[in-house]
Amino acid sequence: MDTIEDYRELIREIFDELTETPYAYGNIQFETVFDRDSDRYLLMIVGRDDDRYVHGCLVHVDIVDGKLWIQRDGTEQGFANILIEAGVDKARIVPGFRSPSIREHMGLAAA
Repeated sequence: MDTIEDYRELIREIFDELTETPYAYGNIQFETVFDRDSDRYLLMIVGRDDDRYVHGCLVHVDIVDGKLWIQRDGTEQGFANILIEAGVDKARIVPGFRSPSIREHMGLAAA
């Protein structure tokens, strides 16, 4: 699984799986944002938890230079783990939300 097209499809499939189970709290819905021109993909949550309005990014992944940059990971499993289980090489996954000095020790791509 090395092509950008493969990565795009995989992200869509994973987002579909993550949104199959309703959000655990309140009246909150999932929204997916797919910007294929910029290769930017977001899984958003939007709604209400009692009187509180909820709007946020659960997962943000960019495809940059053939690598999957995880910019935000709010999943329980860890989005990198989900990608690895789906067959993505660890050298193609960059935990962008971590500093470069920490990335070096995570067993994933540093950049």
